[in-house]
Amino acid sequence: MDMAINGSTASDTSLASVTVEVADLDAARRFYAAFGVDAYISLRASEAHSTGFRGFTLGVTVSGPATVDGFVGAAVDAGATVLKPAAKSLWGYGGVVQAPDGTIWKIATSAKKDTGPATREIDEVVLLIGVEDVKATKEFYVGRGMTVTKSFGGKYAEFAPGQSSPVKLALYKRRGLAKDLGVPADGTGSHRIALGGGGSFTDPDGFAWEAAGSPAPAPSTAPEPS
Repeated sequence: MDMAINGSTASDTSLASVTVEVADLDAARRFYAAFGVDAYISLRASEAHSTGFRGFTLGVTVSGPATVDGFVGAAVDAGATVLKPAAKSLWGYGGVVQAPDGTIWKIATSAKKDTGPATREIDEVVLLIGVEDVKATKEFYVGRGMTVTKSFGGKYAEFAPGQSSPVKLALYKRRGLAKDLGVPADGTGSHRIALGGGGSFTDPDGFAWEAAGSPAPAPSTAPEPS
């Protein structure tokens, strides 16, 4: 399928921040510092109900297989669970881990061989949210002023990041994403994640956005739609 490119390279509205909601804030801070991704996300305490797949993953792209292994090893040493061991694939090399707070992370590279020693450098972090209808959700975000930079029909869409954003937003079919991560697609309750950007709203798949720079809400105990 041909890849469609839409418009400019910068969006009027973009993902400015990603906040992961966790039950144990101090433990999560220690984990993400040890894992090496703490500069890319914010954390806040929440007891919101959540079971099964939360509908998203955070993907970390690095330079080579040895660096993938280093990040996976650091995550496991800090308490993560391996969902998919790091291995070669058609697209490169990668593995999937689940943080103690339940957030799923995929660490990958397009390189199948190392061209240098392992590093702790991250090339890119992508928030990939699983949606029921990629085309409809893509149009929802376009209507919010976001710019599509990659689109593969109804399977995948990617948006231009903001200049100050450390994380790029992308969409994928929910069941396809769960399969790629090695988990069942079913899940209920809160996504346990909040997105900061242009205004406060909830997207068609229940992902909540907050106006960038707005004060964080009090910790929630109520279930949210998945």
